Amino acid sequence: MTRPDKDEEREERIHMEIIVDAYGPEEQATSWYTYLSDTLQFPFSARCAVRHTTSPLEPGEVVKVVAMAPDEVCEHDMLVSIQWNRRQFAVPLIQLEGLQVDEEARQAIEDWQYWVNRGYAL
Repeated sequence: MTRPDKDEEREERIHMEIIVDAYGPEEQATSWYTYLSDTLQFPFSARCAVRHTTSPLEPGEVVKVVAMAPDEVCEHDMLVSIQWNRRQFAVPLIQLEGLQVDEEARQAIEDWQYWVNRGYAL
């Protein structure tokens, strides 16, 4: 995926609303996890937009996102629990595009994707 141009408005929102008091990777992970947990309304449908090495999903597949993955597995990446082929497991949020989600949830997903694609890390 190509690195997106710097979006000053999004940067401001991320730094002032999501990770405002987070110092270091652990606190940033906690801040992102809390923001996404509070903003996303589960369950929702999502489409796989890109392949990811840790996920079996292929681009175009539609899945049901049922929750954030447990916080202990989200220390270095934001993962969501999905139902797929009658199983439930976690996949990276970076690879999903929310379908029929409200504006706030869409923005939250896009904020995380922007953060990762700009090269920021937890």
